[in-house]
Amino acid sequence: MDSTTFLSALTLPLDLPCAINLTALSMQLATLIDYRNKRGIRSPLVPMLLVALLAKLAGYSRLADIAKWAQLRAPELTDLLGLDRATMPHPSTWSRLLAHAIDPLALTEHLRTFFAMAYHTNLVPARGSLVVAVDGKTLHGTIPAGRTHGVHLVAAYHPASGVVLAQVAVDQKANEIVAMPTVVAALELHGVVVVGDAMQTQRGLSIQIVEDGGDYLWLVKENQKTLLADIEQLFRPLAPLPGTSAEPTDFTTAQTVSKGHGRMEERTISVSSMLEEYSDWPYLAQVFKLERRVQRRVDGQWGKVTTEVRYGVTSLPAKVASAKRLLVLARAEWGIENSLHYRRDVTLREDASRFRRGQGPQVTAVLNNAVIGLALQQQYHNLASLQRQFVFAFIVC
Repeated sequence: MDSTTFLSALTLPLDLPCAINLTALSMQLATLIDYRNKRGIRSPLVPMLLVALLAKLAGYSRLADIAKWAQLRAPELTDLLGLDRATMPHPSTWSRLLAHAIDPLALTEHLRTFFAMAYHTNLVPARGSLVVAVDGKTLHGTIPAGRTHGVHLVAAYHPASGVVLAQVAVDQKANEIVAMPTVVAALELHGVVVVGDAMQTQRGLSIQIVEDGGDYLWLVKENQKTLLADIEQLFRPLAPLPGTSAEPTDFTTAQTVSKGHGRMEERTISVSSMLEEYSDWPYLAQVFKLERRVQRRVDGQWGKVTTEVRYGVTSLPAKVASAKRLLVLARAEWGIENSLHYRRDVTLREDASRFRRGQGPQVTAVLNNAVIGLALQQQYHNLASLQRQFVFAFIVC
């Protein structure tokens, strides 16, 4: 494979960074097992995966569009990837390849290893210094007409790098609560705080994370009624009786205010360790109350303030995570929705895909994760902008 930079006739600015190292990625994927019958294979697995990634980086997400783009770019792709044949697969071949040739779990693991090489350090991470957000996502395009369930994936996402560390499909008869322990078991948890929404607030998962060397931060809602009631009561103390003083508290607070694009947001967190000895929630160290106040400017006038209150729990003690730090961590829970799911749905049009064959939806989701990781690796936070530039050139090393 040619590891030099290839540009088409329409070149880009010379200071444009490298978006994908095909040589390193090809070497990492080389040990992937191809589950197709060896007889009659004309399209080698790894080069075709690279073609699919390049097509998605160029803005082509639908299977038919990937096939068409590859055919139009066949001469350049053949030279770039060192292929023996200067032809690209038919759409039906792409469908079979993505649906039946690849184990999506193995592909996720290979890609995680590839990205880990870029972020590798010999330093031992301090407790709670790394953040991993966990959440589930339904691929709405896989829901058959008249049905309510489609392919549902549960993922662990590293917001700082944009890398999906693990991803598994959920059985339609189960839910993501059942699948999440499998996702967490695939992670190295030392120094990691796992952040999730209220669905992940489960005793067993909390125990698993802490006993494997990590920490958790969960939001708490009605699915854990006793825990929620305890936290609400703590932050809503009873008025002192006449002639008595208020009960002492250990509350600490932190606040951030952001303003831009006609919107002002104030986030305030109140934190306490007072439930540590009282609550029987596994490894509970601190609880918090998060208030979010938002005001929008319309036609030059500020509208009314909307307020949202959320509660949460963490195994991180106060000496490790201050109120200011917990405010940052609590915001990371939204990161998987805004940074990962939004890009997959809006920019990569994942929910618009009607590809339901075999493992195809899961493999496509893994490739979408990889595209986002590759973009963020090179500081392209606007994936659509990268795609517009990639239309005219391959930005590879």
